[in-house]
Amino acid sequence: MIETIERPTGETELDRAAAAPGELEPYVAELTVPPVLRPYTGYDVRQETEIALRPAWVRLHPSLPPTLMWGYDGHVPGPTIEVRRGERVRIAWTNRVPKGSEYPVTAVAVPRTVPSPTTRPGREGVDPDPEVAVLPAWSVTHLHGAQTGGGNDGWADNAVATGDAQLSEYPNDHQAVQWWYHDHAMNITRWNVYAGLYGTYLLRDDEEDALHLPCGKREIPLLLADRNLDTDEDGRLNGRLLHKTVVVQAQNPETGEPVTIPFTGPYTTVNGRIWPYADVDDAWYRFRLVNASNARIYDLVLVDEDNRPVPGVLHQIGSDGGLLPRPVPLDFDAAQPTLTAAPAERFDLLADFRGLAGRTLRLVNKGRGQAPGVPDPANDVPYPAVLEFRVGACGEVDGADAADTFELPEVLSGSFRRLTHDTPHGHRLIVLTPPATTGGGGHPEIWEMTEVEDPSGIQFPADGVIQLTGADGVTKTYTRTARTFNDGLGFTIGEGTYEQWTFLNLAPIVHPMHIHLADFQVLGRDPYDVTGFVPAAAGTARPLAFDPNTQIPIPPNEQGYKDVFRVPGGQALRVMGRFDGAYGRFMYHCHLLEHEDMGMMRPFVVMPQEVMPFDHGAGHGGHPHGG
Repeated sequence: MIETIERPTGETELDRAAAAPGELEPYVAELTVPPVLRPYTGYDVRQETEIALRPAWVRLHPSLPPTLMWGYDGHVPGPTIEVRRGERVRIAWTNRVPKGSEYPVTAVAVPRTVPSPTTRPGREGVDPDPEVAVLPAWSVTHLHGAQTGGGNDGWADNAVATGDAQLSEYPNDHQAVQWWYHDHAMNITRWNVYAGLYGTYLLRDDEEDALHLPCGKREIPLLLADRNLDTDEDGRLNGRLLHKTVVVQAQNPETGEPVTIPFTGPYTTVNGRIWPYADVDDAWYRFRLVNASNARIYDLVLVDEDNRPVPGVLHQIGSDGGLLPRPVPLDFDAAQPTLTAAPAERFDLLADFRGLAGRTLRLVNKGRGQAPGVPDPANDVPYPAVLEFRVGACGEVDGADAADTFELPEVLSGSFRRLTHDTPHGHRLIVLTPPATTGGGGHPEIWEMTEVEDPSGIQFPADGVIQLTGADGVTKTYTRTARTFNDGLGFTIGEGTYEQWTFLNLAPIVHPMHIHLADFQVLGRDPYDVTGFVPAAAGTARPLAFDPNTQIPIPPNEQGYKDVFRVPGGQALRVMGRFDGAYGRFMYHCHLLEHEDMGMMRPFVVMPQEVMPFDHGAGHGGHPHGG
C-alpha cells in the first residue's frame, strides 16, 4: 500500500506564521537528541534490521513552519546506531518514500553579480531548476568509515527506488569509533543529503569502556549541517529547503552548461535544529561531533556571553578513526584559534563544565575577518551562532545525585601505533586541479598520475603532464592516467597492504579528501610552489618545487587515524594506511558534495594479495618502495 504523509496539524497561528529573513532568534529551540537504535547482531540472516527512508516534517526553528525533509526512520538526523566491536549486523536500508513524492529541495543557481548571494535566504528572483524538482526518491546509503565489503559499502550507482531495499552487512571489527551514514547516490548526493539523509553510528569496545568516559545523557551526538531557506512572495521564510549556488561561468565552452561553486548556507543546524540550546550540568560531557554539511568548513570557537574565547573546557580525545593517543586541549589561543571541521570530519570531544554553574557558553563559527561570535557576511558567516550551553548545578539536568568524579586520562589508547616510512608500502600520487583546466568542463578534477621514466621527448607544458621537484631536489615527471569517474580503473590494491597516498592541490580551494574502507594517518604536509602549472595547457610549464622555507607542522589532533583529510592549495598532503578487512570495489573523492557529484570521485579495487599476480590492470600494487 502506498504510504501518505500530511503536514502536521495542531500548531497555533503563531507557530504557522513564517518568519521574515533575519528575524530568526538564536538559542530558542532546545537541542534534540536522535533516538538510539541497537540492531540485531549475529550471523542469522533472519535477524535483519530495517531502517526506512521516509518523508518527515521537521520544525527547524520555532518561528518557522514545518519543513518537508527525508529522514531515516522519519528522523532528521537519523537514529544513532550503536553496536559493539565484533557484532556483525545486517541492515536493510529500505526506500519507503511514496512514489511520486514531492522532492524536498528547491535548487537555484544565482548570478555572481547578486550581492552576498549565498548568505541570504530566497531565490533572488531566479526560477528553480526544473530538473531537480522532478528528481525521484533514488538513494543508496554509505556507512562512512566502515570496513565492509564493496558490495555493502554503498556504491554510488547501486541506488534503489521506492519499495526496494539496499541490503548491507557490517562486521564492525574495528576499534571504538564514530562513523556516520549518509546518502551516496550518483550525481545527486548533494541534494539527497541536504534533504536530511544522514545520521551517526557509534561502535564501542573494551578499551574505550575502561576509560569510563561520560555516557548516557552525558554523551551527546552533535551533527552540524548548514541550510538555506526559500521565501514567499512577501519575502518571508517559508521553511522550504533551498539549495543555492553561485554561477561563476554562465556557459562553459566545453560543456555548454553553467559552472557553479559549492553550496554553503547561512543557517547552522545542530541535530536538525537551527541554533539550538542545550541544558547541561556542571560536569563532564562527551560530544560526538560530525560536520554533515555539503561544503561548509567550520572554524569553531567556544566563547562566553561576551564572545571571549573560553580556554580549558574542551578537549579532543578522538578523530575520524577512533581514540587519539592522548587528549588534546582546545584552548583557542593564537596558536590554535579555532577547531576546524571540514565536511565529514568527526571529533570526539570532552567538555569540562565543572565550576561553571549559572554560566552560558556558546559554540560559534568564526569568520576570517571578525572576532569570534561577530557576524562576518563578507566571508560567508552572516550568523556565527551554532549551539548554546546553559550550565546548571550538578543533577539539575540529568538527575545525577552526586558530583562528577571523572578525571581526564593522560593516555587514551595504549593500542595506538604511529605509522612511519619504515613500513613497507606502495605509493600513489593524486593531483587536484583548478576548475579552469582544459578538458575539465569548468570543474575541479582528480588526476591519477604515474611516473614517466624518460621525459626527454616531452615538450612542456603538455596536457596531463606534471613535473615535481621534491625535498631531495630531484625532479620527476608524471603523466595523467585518469581524470573522471568513468575512466578506466587505475588503482588495484592487495588486501592487507600499506600505501602512501599523496594529494597535491594546485587550486586555492581546500578539498577534504575521503578514502573509503581504510584508516589513514597523516605523515606530512609539504608546501609547493604551484605557479608553474598552466591551466589552459593542463600541465606544468616548469617544475612545481618543494618550498624548504615553509614548515607545516601536523597538529596533535590530526595525529590519530583519519579518513577525511583537508588539503589546502599549494600543499602535498601525505597519508598512509592499510587496506584491510574487506574486498571489492570502493571509491575515493572530495567530500565537498557538489565536487563529488561533478566528477571529483574515482574507483579503486581491493583484492586478495594472492590474486594480484594475475591482475590485468596497469595500476595494481602502486609503486612498492619505502621512501
